[in-house]
Amino acid sequence: MSTTIDSAPQGASQTAAQQPGQQAERTGFRVLSAISFAHFLNDMIQSLILAIYPMLKGGFNLSFTQIGMLTLTYQITASLLQPVVGLYTDKHPRPHSLAIGMGFTLAGLLLLSVAPTYGVLLVAAALVGTGSSIFHPESSRVARMASGGRHGLAQSIFQVGGNGGSAMGPLLAAGIVQQQSSVAWFSLAALLAIFVLWQIGGWYARQLAHGARKSKGAGATAARLPTRVVVRAMLVLMVLVFSKYFYMASLTTYYTFYLMERFGLARQRAQLYLFVFLFAVAAGTILGGPIGDRIGRKRVIWASILGVAPFTLVLPHVDLFWTGVLTFVIGFILASAFSAILVFAQELIPGKVGMVSGMFFGFAFGMGGIGAAVLGGLADSHGIRAVYQLCAYLPLLGLLAVFLPDLGGRKKAG
Repeated sequence: MSTTIDSAPQGASQTAAQQPGQQAERTGFRVLSAISFAHFLNDMIQSLILAIYPMLKGGFNLSFTQIGMLTLTYQITASLLQPVVGLYTDKHPRPHSLAIGMGFTLAGLLLLSVAPTYGVLLVAAALVGTGSSIFHPESSRVARMASGGRHGLAQSIFQVGGNGGSAMGPLLAAGIVQQQSSVAWFSLAALLAIFVLWQIGGWYARQLAHGARKSKGAGATAARLPTRVVVRAMLVLMVLVFSKYFYMASLTTYYTFYLMERFGLARQRAQLYLFVFLFAVAAGTILGGPIGDRIGRKRVIWASILGVAPFTLVLPHVDLFWTGVLTFVIGFILASAFSAILVFAQELIPGKVGMVSGMFFGFAFGMGGIGAAVLGGLADSHGIRAVYQLCAYLPLLGLLAVFLPDLGGRKKAG
């Protein structure tokens, strides 16, 4: 990647004007593929932690509340730092901070594999959260820089890597992690991610050196919106992120426990159902961005959050087969929301890609963490089934999308 990314195009003079654009597009997709792969590795490690919760619960004799607090520690660490990191790097870009952030994840992973007490598990989770807080704002900026103006598509490519990694984590955990020390094998994935991110950091640095850091198509319409409209829209987007990630926390953290308790599944089989759900999330993610580029992000946001409500309302009342089917559908539809929400917010506040990305990634992580903790307490006091009966109503908050302004989201794909 690094040897070809800045090379000048060659050819006849009459096509000289076309070739740089073609070369830039090819380079963009190489960078997007690389940052998506790094996201795959990063989120695979994160979902590994979720997948081994049943093992940790038994090994450390944890309650559901303690499981929720473990998720809260990881996600709150990430959520509080991400907007700060994004705001700082908007003014002072640090291309190689991506690799350094993954170093924190590596340290947390190794500590998790040898943690002797619950307190050390919390420290390990905090280290992994710190790594994510550095990774997400800067990697989202890289995706936008490489987008060629197709911001929704770029965010979807970036995020589908993360969701693919989230799906792969439980599958690998079921086959590899038989005891706590086995977690250390996944440090190889973190080392590979550090290598890839260092290469991406080199590309990022060259773009800055050549004066290429700019936001194409930042959205003139968004820039003319009154402040009160922007504030209202940002609040609505935050509520929609809350509904999405609070509900997602019920599945990513407690789905295996739900299947084991209600249907009597073994842990490894329940982890396979979690893989299917997370695979659906990965498959659905790729749709939201490019569709939003073409038909408008408001329509995508409306359909992906409110549209999932009928399925969530039915889920607590069906058998095992339909539980698997419905969670696949829920994951597939709900996944398309975040790319559209993130790019919508970036267009509301142009020129603040890092801050907006950090704010929304951080808020999403925070809501996931708070959701895990709150729902863990609910599961301890009222049973695991009550979690899904209550969360079923959250997607109805998608009705608030009616208050989002129309940014004129129809864009040419070229």
